[in-house]
Formats: sequence, C-alpha cells, structure tokens
Amino acid sequence: MAEMQIDKSKIMVRCAYSSDWDGAIKLAWDTFVRYNAPDYSQEGIENFKKFVNDDMLRKMFLAGHYQLFVAVFEGKYLGMLTLREKKHISLLFVDGDCHGNGIGKALIRFVSKYVLEEEGIDKMTVNASPYALGFYHKMGFKDLREEMEADGIIFTPMELSLVKKS
Repeated sequence: MAEMQIDKSKIMVRCAYSSDWDGAIKLAWDTFVRYNAPDYSQEGIENFKKFVNDDMLRKMFLAGHYQLFVAVFEGKYLGMLTLREKKHISLLFVDGDCHGNGIGKALIRFVSKYVLEEEGIDKMTVNASPYALGFYHKMGFKDLREEMEADGIIFTPMELSLVKKS
C-alpha cells in the first residue's frame, strides 16, 4: 500500500469536538486491527473492541471527563489520542499509511503542553502496547515496570516527565 503524501504544515492537531468521536474511534479500531491485534489473544482483541465501543466512554467524553485530541488533514483523521484522569494516555493511534510522518509526535507534543499548562500536571503516563514501545521510548517515556498483561491486553507501564531537568 502506498503511503499518503502529506503536507505536514496542513495537519491540524486540536482538541476534539463532539462530532469527532466516531471518526476518531473508527481510526483507533482500524489501526489496532492492522498493527496491534496480531500480538493479542482473542480475549485481548475482544476486550479492546468492547473498550473502544463502550457508550460510557463516549458519554464521559461528551461530559468532559475523558479528553480526545485529533490530528486532521483535509477532513481526514490521521491520528487520535485520548486522556483519562487528565494525564494518562488511554488511546493513541495514527493511520497506518501515515506512520513516520510525525503525527504521533505532534499529538504527544500538543497534549504534553496541554497537560502541563492547562491541567498543571508535570507527568504523563501510558500503558504502551508492544507495537508502540519504541515510539514512546523515542518520545522520552521511561518504563515504570516490565511488560504486563491484563484481560488479554499486553502493555508496558511508562511515564514521561513534562518538566526539563535543570
């Protein structure tokens, strides 16, 4: 499959509107199936599907308790990131045809600034999938523990300090 040609200056990273939910969640599911599902058991795949399709999650987003950020190019969702508890990356997915274009990095940078400046929190956490581990290390996240598994979901707990060490 040919990779999309993208003018990076035209990618908009922003806080999501309520109308962005369905498109962002579809991107998360489609990308999960393509890149993450091969590492997961059937139980893990089914639990992930239940999680992203949970109407409670959507209601929490609409109520402002679960934040969604999107990267959009010419009306197409190229990336999405959700935050729970104001600091924990719950979902981060980039369209597979756009990997390596800096979209994940742009989302992390945007959300890091948001968490630090708007929420006043100086750390972000994530439970990184095996597929995303290298990306998070490149972004400066540090492992908190060894790889774990819960309900068929494989992850490594990680943390990123948002303040520069002096």
